[in-house]
Amino acid sequence: MAVDMNMNILIVDDYKTMLRIIENLLKQLGFKNVLQATDGSGALKVLHEVPVGLVISDWNMQPMTGLQLLKEVRLDEKLKATPFIMVTAESKTENVVAAKEAGVNNYIVKPFNAETLKQKIVSVLGTF
Repeated sequence: MAVDMNMNILIVDDYKTMLRIIENLLKQLGFKNVLQATDGSGALKVLHEVPVGLVISDWNMQPMTGLQLLKEVRLDEKLKATPFIMVTAESKTENVVAAKEAGVNNYIVKPFNAETLKQKIVSVLGTF
């Protein structure tokens, strides 16, 4: 199954530089429609307004963490099937377990490059 390069991808991070970095990596990979939110509540607003094919969210955000956002998405009937990749600076086992239990599709440890991002997206969505 080929990935739709025109689908909306939502990146969520409270650090604007990281949003720019991830958006640039996605554009390098050929994705055209990248949406941004700077916190979990902003992300939920976007998710309720437009169809999103993939969420890439930072773990450490305030006031709503990426894990809390993931849990909200999974509880929502309309959103629960949305593919979700968590980005974290820490690869602690308990974080990985918590994210998996909450229904994350995959996770990326910072720092990462376009190739790593592509591998994670392929593992979640299929080849492109």
